[in-house]
Amino acid sequence: MAEHLASIFGTEKDRVNCPFYFKIGACRHGDRCSRLHTKPSISPTLLLSNMYQRLDNAITPGLDSQGQPMDPRQIQEHFENFYEDLFEELSKYGEIESLNVCDNLADHMVGNVYVQFREEEHAANALRNLTGRFYAGRPIIVDFSPVTDFREATCRQYEENTCNRGGYCNFMHLKQISRELRRKLFGRYKRRHRSRSRSHSPYGHRNFEDRQVSHGGRNQGRRHIDRDQYFEERGRKPRSRSPGRKRNRSRSPGGRRNRSPVREGSAERRAKIEQWNREREQADAARKNNEYIHNGQQHDDHPQQDQEE
Repeated sequence: MAEHLASIFGTEKDRVNCPFYFKIGACRHGDRCSRLHTKPSISPTLLLSNMYQRLDNAITPGLDSQGQPMDPRQIQEHFENFYEDLFEELSKYGEIESLNVCDNLADHMVGNVYVQFREEEHAANALRNLTGRFYAGRPIIVDFSPVTDFREATCRQYEENTCNRGGYCNFMHLKQISRELRRKLFGRYKRRHRSRSRSHSPYGHRNFEDRQVSHGGRNQGRRHIDRDQYFEERGRKPRSRSPGRKRNRSRSPGGRRNRSPVREGSAERRAKIEQWNREREQADAARKNNEYIHNGQQHDDHPQQDQEE
């Protein structure tokens, strides 16, 4: 029974807990909902209710209060200024995974801001510091949110420009920021993570020359650093490493030197030794034969000399 209740928790089959509150952290029925809205005691996500105030008319988007059309670039600039201002403030309390602003028009979702921190402790720290504060003359209403997966909370039809419910859809219609602003705000975390991944050892803070020595293996970095001094002490010139020399160097497997030859087996070594012995015996026999012939010629020459005497 417990496993069945756990499997249907937060779904349409759950008759106790509100599935919409579980998915998007808000429900159009509010306190009148027939199902429970269980607020989490801790979460990496915070909900700042109705915080964003649209520049255009909420009832008729794209028009001002007098019903005159507004420049979409002006509306987007106003939103991105708000987004950047809020991001800089929230980033003081911890690393931000995502910051989403709803473009919905329904009362329970209009202007809602969802910020998801990397750690739950960061969200708790932000909650303590934002409670009781004001923004643009309005109090900030902040609380933990059960939303952790925004893919389930967002309207897929809105992302495909096919949602026929408009701003009154019960799923999130998230406002988008420019790539430049996203790179500016979230790029700092990518650079930070990249630098951490490159320095896993406690010596990552050392300079480039010291890292060469420690990471090169067998003092490889020191050999490169003291290369000129090494050749000067021995009266030799260092080998050229110009780009032209590298271009002429063969990169094919056949052009590379075999620095680690394959070790031969015992049978191959015995065959080579026998071959060397045969060659040596043949060389000795040929040498002895040459000496015998040479001595025979000298013996034939001596009787002729005796007869002449």
